[in-house]
Amino acid sequence: MSEQLYSNLAIFVLSLLVGFEVMSKIPATLQTPMMSGANAIHGVVVVGAFVVAAEANSWGFYVLAFLCAFFAAVNVAGGYTVTDRMLGMFDRPKAGKAPAKDGKQDGGEQ
Repeated sequence: MSEQLYSNLAIFVLSLLVGFEVMSKIPATLQTPMMSGANAIHGVVVVGAFVVAAEANSWGFYVLAFLCAFFAAVNVAGGYTVTDRMLGMFDRPKAGKAPAKDGKQDGGEQ
């Protein structure tokens, strides 16, 4: 194996360790804003798919570029959807729509 490969593997392993340490130190109250920022950063993957598409010179690379763009877009859209649902859990209930003591919305029989 080449020296470049060893160097890249070392950087990858160190980034995993640093990422784990940083993520484990974030308090629970900051998890939602951090997820939102991470979803925005994942948009870089879409740019990477465009770079692969620009350099494609065979049908295999075109398929790879399409798959990269598709999965990156799904990742970004899904991340924002999950973040939106997480933020929705912190919304206050609307006035007059408080659930009854038995847990039913209208307080009557169903």
